[in-house]
Amino acid sequence: MLENRLMLIWTLFLCLGTGCSDPPGEVRGSKLDARRVAVFEAKTVGRDGRTRTFKFNYRFDVSGIKPGAAVRVWMPVPTSSADQQITPLPHQLPAEATFHIEPKYDNRILYLEAQAPDGGKLSFDVPYRVQRREILALESDIPSMDQQLAENEREVFLSANARVPIDGKPLELLSDLELSEDTRKRAKQLYEVVDRHVTYNKVGTGWGNGDVLWVCDSRTGNCTDFHSLFISLARSQGLPSRFEIGFPIPLDASQGDIGGYHCWAFFFTENRGWVPVDISEADKHPSMKEYYFGSLTPDRIAFSTGRDIDLMPKSNNGPLNYFIYPHVEVDGVPLPRKQIELRFSYANVAE
Repeated sequence: MLENRLMLIWTLFLCLGTGCSDPPGEVRGSKLDARRVAVFEAKTVGRDGRTRTFKFNYRFDVSGIKPGAAVRVWMPVPTSSADQQITPLPHQLPAEATFHIEPKYDNRILYLEAQAPDGGKLSFDVPYRVQRREILALESDIPSMDQQLAENEREVFLSANARVPIDGKPLELLSDLELSEDTRKRAKQLYEVVDRHVTYNKVGTGWGNGDVLWVCDSRTGNCTDFHSLFISLARSQGLPSRFEIGFPIPLDASQGDIGGYHCWAFFFTENRGWVPVDISEADKHPSMKEYYFGSLTPDRIAFSTGRDIDLMPKSNNGPLNYFIYPHVEVDGVPLPRKQIELRFSYANVAE
């Protein structure tokens, strides 16, 4: 009964404001390069090219909790958009959940409260059917159109974040560069600056936080670090830019586990709207460098947008740097990551 009620609410919730008309892993220097090129040479013309349909399981366990403790859990919920169609599937949760919308970025959040059982373990499995579309935002066959950002959106996507400054040290990377007056060309120059300055490398500590000052000094990092630097530079030059995070869906198997998140960025132009970049993938796959300026493969799912996320209902522990993994609090204290076992997985679905 609980599951059926939540499924109905969930379906209505995901449709709200998005419509329900139709239902790449982080591996450096892999053998997939040649296959990626062959696949994407066959792309169709238009903003939406190829599609990929798959089941995604947002699954995790929390353990080592004192029996009877008060547990609060927040999970990001993927939203249907022009780039993906999300259909919720039957789920397994330890308590009734409620849905919330965080107002700054319009992210969807699934929230629940539970009491830790005698065994001190709670399990969660929230699956989705996903149809993801390839984005080809700069294809020459797409007609240009005038698009405008609302003033509040423009303000949000031009402002600094806690770890993404728009002045100071990052701008030193532009000191010898004559930036173009053309929005698209200027964005491409910044894309090249980031690709030259940063090397994909997840060694040591500090990477993965999207801390722009750290990235400027270390010159290494993962996707979060690449795209935080791009957003910092773009906003400093008057280009509205946003951060988007989700998961990569591997190409080399029809099903399997997903080890971690992936993220990318967008910049806004008035004749093309939001244009994507995936600079960390370009760094790992140089043969795809031109593609990843303006295009995204369909081998991904987006879960949330933005940085400095204020959870809804409010957390007692301030905003999250970004929101992709579950946030769990026990008796008001964030649960250490070592007590959260992430078990995300995917399986292709015939289209």
